[in-house]
Amino acid sequence: MADIGKDIERPLGQKLQPKRPARRGVSGGALAAVVAVLAVIGVSGAIAFREKPFRKPEEVAVSTPKVTTAPATPAPALAPVKAAPQAGTPMKGGGPQIIHVQTEEGDGPPKAAIVIRDPSTLGQNLKVAHIPDRALIEASDTGPLPMRSADGRRPFDVYARPWSGARGARVAIVIGGLAVSQTGTQAAIAKLPAEVTLAFAPQGNSIGRWMQAARQSGHEVVMQVPLEPFDYPNVNPGRNTLTVSASPDENLKNLHWALSRTTNYTGVMNYMGARFSADASAMEPFMAELGKRGLAYIDDGSSARSVAPDLALKDGVPFAAGDMAIDAVQDRGEILKKLDSLEATARAKGSAVGIGSAFDITVDTVTSWIAEAKKRGIEIVPISAVAIDPQKG
Repeated sequence: MADIGKDIERPLGQKLQPKRPARRGVSGGALAAVVAVLAVIGVSGAIAFREKPFRKPEEVAVSTPKVTTAPATPAPALAPVKAAPQAGTPMKGGGPQIIHVQTEEGDGPPKAAIVIRDPSTLGQNLKVAHIPDRALIEASDTGPLPMRSADGRRPFDVYARPWSGARGARVAIVIGGLAVSQTGTQAAIAKLPAEVTLAFAPQGNSIGRWMQAARQSGHEVVMQVPLEPFDYPNVNPGRNTLTVSASPDENLKNLHWALSRTTNYTGVMNYMGARFSADASAMEPFMAELGKRGLAYIDDGSSARSVAPDLALKDGVPFAAGDMAIDAVQDRGEILKKLDSLEATARAKGSAVGIGSAFDITVDTVTSWIAEAKKRGIEIVPISAVAIDPQKG
């Protein structure tokens, strides 16, 4: 009856809804499944919105590269900075140095040259050997004077022509009197092999130009200095000769005049001077000045009484002495005999030094002899290669 009453009260057209079963509690398995699904969705969302994915950046292909900042790494410890060398202190160690040099030749603005210098070899790059090293020049009223650089380098080292350094038989040949005759000087520079050392007479003309031509051709050069011979002035070496009767200051003034005639030379060689080189009181200030300026002294070997060897050792002057004059007799056959004798001396002692003058016959004979001597295993070297250097022990 109760159900009939309820049917009467129900609005027309509506059917009686069946009763829903009572709700039961959610099972543990279903709840675990829901939680798992939600966890997967959460992780996927986190990956999708993560700024940096788990994959390595380099493996991700992108259309627009993104600039990223590399992670900071600790800076390596800096080596302590060494102080600049004091004046007069030789440089030690270090890598090659790039040195910019300004040329002053010709018309127009100065041209720059770059020399890469290996400190293990102080010799000058032959491509720019004609350009003076300004660090080795002292200005004077008469012209540029050679000097040691602030870092201790000497003209003897810097302007030396490189050689092999081998221990075989070595012959050094010095040809003097250049710049006296223009045609003779030109021929000597053009014909003589580059290993031959050239000596310039200070009384010559255009010495600076000839020095540059000689250095560009590969020659090492030295400057001749007129010294008093016996029977002076009947026998006269020329202008501004150093004499035993002059004061040390006067002799140094004349020496500076000769030294300032050009640059880029490794040392000086006497022109005559048998009397001067035998007088210790006259030679002492002369040799001390060479040592101060870093120059070598080449004794032509004409005087057995020369005190130069002992003074050179005392004053730290690189020293070489001629074994013989090769052209005292101007005859090809006689010159060849002297050159062959030089070769024999070199094979016996290891080295030999020949001194000659820029006569046409001397230049031609020396040139042809050197070509044959090289085939016999003789190395022709610059005079600096056979000099005894007290500073190197």
